[in-house]
Order: sequence, then structure tokens, then C-alpha cells
Amino acid sequence: MLKMKLIHPDILYTLGKAGHGAKVLIADADYPVSTTGGRNARVIHLNLAPGQVNSTQVLEAILSAKIIEAAEVMDVPTGQTQPRVWDEFKQIMQDNGYDMPFTARERFEFYKTVREEDTALIIATGDQREYANLLLTIGSL
Repeated sequence: MLKMKLIHPDILYTLGKAGHGAKVLIADADYPVSTTGGRNARVIHLNLAPGQVNSTQVLEAILSAKIIEAAEVMDVPTGQTQPRVWDEFKQIMQDNGYDMPFTARERFEFYKTVREEDTALIIATGDQREYANLLLTIGSL
């Protein structure tokens, strides 16, 4: 048994192949994973049921396995308030030693970024919170 938070074999395998600069998308239940993944992206479905597994749980597991150098979120339309899940993402990042700003990208720009060849992994969750998508860039030691 592995002694870290991440034990999913396919995610570990894909992260093991993904190096510095590769991107990992943690996608909410509403994210169009089948039409926005790049040609190198492996999609892993953890969306067991509505609300399960959620994006923050996946973030905690990923941070136990990889160093992160950047984080991006899908921006909300003008006039909408910032989603509370972003505060949860930031708190989890801080609890794991990361104090970095998130880059907010307009929805279609976010999709375009995920489609790029450096996206190695897309993890589809059952998270029903709006804008619970987080694009991580893997760092180096």
C-alpha cells in the first residue's frame, strides 16, 4: 500500500510520465472533457456520482504526488462573484506550502489552453460546484 494520498494507479502512471511544464486539469462535472482535451491528454473519470469525487479531494491527492508551479481557473462571466471553491483551492494549496496567485482565463481561452499538447491529464470529477475547474502546471525540484 502506498503511503501518500494519491493511490490511483492510472493517475500515478500518467503523472509519472508527465514532466516539468505538463498540465493537469481537475475538471468539474459540467466540464466538456470529451471535446476539449488535447491529443496528448489522458482522461480519467472519477465522477462516480453527483458530488463524488470532488475537485478539492483530487487537488489534495495530486499535491501529495507532484510539485506545482502554476494554477489556472476558468474565469466567471462579468458581474458574477468569485466562486467559493476558488477559496478552497487556495487554502488547500497554502496548506501544502504553495502561495501563488491563480491565473483566471475566460471560458473559451481556458478550453483552448487545455487543448494544447502539454496537457497530459484530465481528471473528470463529479463536483457540481460551478467553476470547480483547476488547471495545474507541474513544476520541478
